Amino acid sequence: MSIPHLFRCPISLDIFTDPVTLCTGQTYDRQCIERWLADGHRTCPVTMQALGDATALVPNRTLRHLIDRWLSAAATTDQQHLPDSSSDQDPSLAALKRCLQSDDATATAAKIAALEKVMALASESDVGRACMLQLGFLPVLLPLVFRAPTLAPSDRRRAAVAEEELALQCVLGLMPSSAAAPQLNCLNMLKKEAHLASFVRLLERGSGRAKAGLCRLLETVATATATTDLALIVAASPRVWQALLPLLQQHDGPASDPRASEAAVRAIAAVCAAEPARGSAIHHGVVGALFRHLSWWAYGKGGGGAVSSALAAVETEAGRRAVARAPGATRVLVRHVFMMSSSNDGSEHAAAALLSVCRESRAARSEAVGAGVVTQLLLLLQSQCGARAKAKARALLKLLKSR
Repeated sequence: MSIPHLFRCPISLDIFTDPVTLCTGQTYDRQCIERWLADGHRTCPVTMQALGDATALVPNRTLRHLIDRWLSAAATTDQQHLPDSSSDQDPSLAALKRCLQSDDATATAAKIAALEKVMALASESDVGRACMLQLGFLPVLLPLVFRAPTLAPSDRRRAAVAEEELALQCVLGLMPSSAAAPQLNCLNMLKKEAHLASFVRLLERGSGRAKAGLCRLLETVATATATTDLALIVAASPRVWQALLPLLQQHDGPASDPRASEAAVRAIAAVCAAEPARGSAIHHGVVGALFRHLSWWAYGKGGGGAVSSALAAVETEAGRRAVARAPGATRVLVRHVFMMSSSNDGSEHAAAALLSVCRESRAARSEAVGAGVVTQLLLLLQSQCGARAKAKARALLKLLKSR
């Protein structure tokens, strides 16, 4: 069973949580359309009709009622197919939720079994995922991830770690795709010092998969509408950066995990996209760490799946100023202007960062020319890159010609 098309918001593609209708007759989730209008758009996203001053949002109660009825029926159907359920156990979603909410410290095995069922439902069924979101599973799962470390015997501690990491994968499996989703408000539990300390502990000591998952969670925090204040708190935390930046260097060796490294770059780029948080990131040494990551990839020593994100972070104004002070940074950027294995976005960001630095520094222009930037730019112009990348390349060539 899949979610009916009419029950999905045309912007987020997630199931409606608060459907409202515009004057054009099109229905959207309230958070999504309010964000669209707040960004200055005055058209209907689907029909592109001009709205003018007619931006009133009318609650679509009929659709909300139909979705509630459908979710109730779908939940009954889905819970009959929960894996490993038996006739002497209550297989309902409500029972799973009660099990996860239990305060019994000895119920770790039962909770792990419940988490495995949640994970199966979230991965195998859009309907199951939607039902669990509507039933409030996210606020139940998060405290299982971010809690105080246990002083129990070693076997109990291992079980607790397994429970934490499985709960984290469940959280990621249920996470709404829209940054405007109201369910993301539950992430604000990380504002509490104890929970943020648990986040840092997992980021330092967790498995590679857990570290990658935490970075994905941090990327969500940095971009979600409901967690703007939390993003500033995280960006201002030295402990978070002390745990996060070392992940950028995990390219090889027995303990390496490229997934964690690439997820960390994307998380850092998301944090750096917002001006207030960007200053904190620069202050805590993010530019130097990013350039070490870029250097590894530029010279063929590391994974480059997140190179475009790293270059996007460097392109910011504060990042450009730090580039001018970082030894060898200009040469690293030159190598990323045109790379056969790199994305067009990466080339655009590299050219933009070089253009900014070279405008302010004659020494940077000389260093860029000595590193072969002219050849790189000409290759870029002959490639199938986008118009914006080519515009940056032409502007940089013109600047270098006048030096």
